[in-house]
Amino acid sequence: MSGHSKWSTIKRKKEKNDAARGKVFTKLIKEITVAARQSGGDIEANVRLRAAVLAARAENMPQANIERAIARGTGDLEGVTYEEVTYEGYGPGGVALLIEALTDNRNRTTPEIRHAFSKHGGNMGESGCVAWMFDQKGLIVVNKSGIDEDDLMTIALEAGAEDIRDEEETFDIVTAPVDFEQVRSRLSQNGIEPERAEISRIPQTTVEVEGKDAEQMVRLMEILEDHDDVQHVYANFDIDDKVLESLNA
Repeated sequence: MSGHSKWSTIKRKKEKNDAARGKVFTKLIKEITVAARQSGGDIEANVRLRAAVLAARAENMPQANIERAIARGTGDLEGVTYEEVTYEGYGPGGVALLIEALTDNRNRTTPEIRHAFSKHGGNMGESGCVAWMFDQKGLIVVNKSGIDEDDLMTIALEAGAEDIRDEEETFDIVTAPVDFEQVRSRLSQNGIEPERAEISRIPQTTVEVEGKDAEQMVRLMEILEDHDDVQHVYANFDIDDKVLESLNA
């Protein structure tokens, strides 16, 4: 999974500029709104909402924005109704792609996602064609700065974490979905605040891509993740770190 983890690191660095942060805010507001609509506006009782709010706070989103998004979700304020849509398909080199979107117009979003696939060497497939290749897991990303690895491992594993991965600038803690909140809470109690904590999709296996396929794959990821309606893009590619950095230079 090293290639895709490296991609996540590069993406986080890109999101530090103002334009990218604006897009991040928009996506987080959508997630908060939908989470509140589904299971209510109580942050402590609604795990999905709590994860979305924590992600928003990690991006320094103003509290007023968070509160308005929750109010729209609960119906206390008028707002757009978003539909959850999942797209699946294959990218260049046979890479499996799973895309989660929130849209107010499926008839607009679906053709745009299909076009992105076809333009960049991929094919959008039927529902279920690649979902089985990804396991749903809790993912807690902790910046290495000031963190003792042994202490982190002890706390996380005792709380129920399945794995801790060293990913250059971060430690990625993987949990079963049911143990996600317990592990996140235990870390917080010990003064360890993650830079990202979410229920994610982790590929069971990876596909190595290089050359033109790697170039097209990176471009396809950029296009998909830049789409206003796309919340998450999961892929099982493995591109050499140096190649990936050069393509994103």
